[in-house]
Amino acid sequence: QVQLAESGGGLVQAGGSLRLSCAASGSIASINTVAWYRQAPGKQRELVAAIINGLSTNYADSVKGRFTISKDTAKNTQYLQMNSLKPEDTAVYYCNARLRVIGSFRYLEVWGQGTLVTVSS
Repeated sequence: QVQLAESGGGLVQAGGSLRLSCAASGSIASINTVAWYRQAPGKQRELVAAIINGLSTNYADSVKGRFTISKDTAKNTQYLQMNSLKPEDTAVYYCNARLRVIGSFRYLEVWGQGTLVTVSS
């Protein structure tokens, strides 16, 4: 069984920074795409940032220049560095990965449990 475990959420003042981590565990053969999503109260889940096929990165317009997605392939861990945080960044943040388990040729989409980020004004 493959799991994603997130950490790093919390309460921060506007203008501050947080770094989220997401570690994948289990019988993982390869990870194709990693991403971070967020869901604010009363809103739909939205894509924040992604590294696609290990090469290209995408960011939501609202976080460009402030957030940076990265990954450590050796540790099967992805990160989201969030700088210049704003109250509107308050949300539950979820990590997401498209990966292949050992012994299978099929890719699975796996989600973390979510971590709350609260930005106070």
